[in-house]
Amino acid sequence: MRVQHTVGMTCPLDRSAFPVTSRYVYLDHAGVNALSAPVVDAMSRWAKRAAEEGSLTVPDDQAQAETVREAAARLMGVSVTEVAFVKNTTEGLGFVANGLDWEPGDRVVVPDGEFPSVIYPWKALESRGVILDVVAPRGHGGTLPLEAFVKVISSGKPPKLVALSWVQFGRGWRTDLAALAEVAHEAGALLCADVIQGLGVLPARLGDWGVDFATADAHKWLLGPPGIGVLYVRSACLEALRPLEPGWASVAHREQWDNLDLVWDETSRRLEGGTPNVSGIYGLGAALEMLMAADIGVIWQHVNGLCERLCDGLRDTGVDLLSDRSAEGGSGIVTFRMPRMSPDDAIEGLLQAGIVSSPRGGGVRVSPHGYNTSDEIDILLDAVGAMVDG
Repeated sequence: MRVQHTVGMTCPLDRSAFPVTSRYVYLDHAGVNALSAPVVDAMSRWAKRAAEEGSLTVPDDQAQAETVREAAARLMGVSVTEVAFVKNTTEGLGFVANGLDWEPGDRVVVPDGEFPSVIYPWKALESRGVILDVVAPRGHGGTLPLEAFVKVISSGKPPKLVALSWVQFGRGWRTDLAALAEVAHEAGALLCADVIQGLGVLPARLGDWGVDFATADAHKWLLGPPGIGVLYVRSACLEALRPLEPGWASVAHREQWDNLDLVWDETSRRLEGGTPNVSGIYGLGAALEMLMAADIGVIWQHVNGLCERLCDGLRDTGVDLLSDRSAEGGSGIVTFRMPRMSPDDAIEGLLQAGIVSSPRGGGVRVSPHGYNTSDEIDILLDAVGAMVDG
């Protein structure tokens, strides 16, 4: 179904760069983004050149990887030496969970109701005697106040690590990572964050905040392709993390093929065992260039305004607003429940109206980005109102 509407506000990201806008009101960036033309073009140009030149592209590909690494470091607010490429968030979390040394009785603190990839790496360590203690979300919006973490962290032996999503995938609660890092470090624990639901829409200063490990892949708010992501490892923690996929790219003397000494690279590159997803790196680079040209702070102001407009309108429709939009916990995610209708049925009904969203958190999850407009939010509100009245 083709959606017809006028642009109701200036967007920090160029709408014309997103072909999806000609067909849908696309509000599913917490799920899978719709690729922009610059990302597609960057990947296509590389593929065409690789087809015509083969290995002759390698020097330029390696230079591009370092350019993108630098851009990712700036976006995260960390040093370029602290960034490694991974294929996805799950791999990044696995590198941390399986790269650290564990002893029976070590504790990991993690919120209940997390995305599975934030639970399974630590739960898999239970067979080695690691104890998983959960923080229960509070209230209707699934909030995770700092005192809830403090209670669990201080309830027994000091934990070895606290792990969580910066932004919860279901209803969008955002945790203050700086405050939690301070609490974790005071207890002698490390802090590991899945930042996939925030990076690219929320300003990040992971280094200043004291986060020890953080990872995200590109296919959500970063507006890049699937199969490529980044892992941040605080330099002070690098020696504590055993490289799990050692290869030619992991060592300080890479490309010296006759030197088989295992001398790790001094940076987080030691976690990159072999040839990366080159096409994905080109796509991620184009996405990061677009995001940073628009300014993440400006994008967040825009998205926050759209979310506030949505919440204000939803309160007049009679739906059950599930997300807590408190200033300290708001994100780019708004989740609501339609009366007398399952989330799956509600999603299908919205899709029939040309609106793309996801069934998550017990309801309909909506997640706009910097190219969405207030008119699109109004189209969604009209559709929800018609479905409720019908």
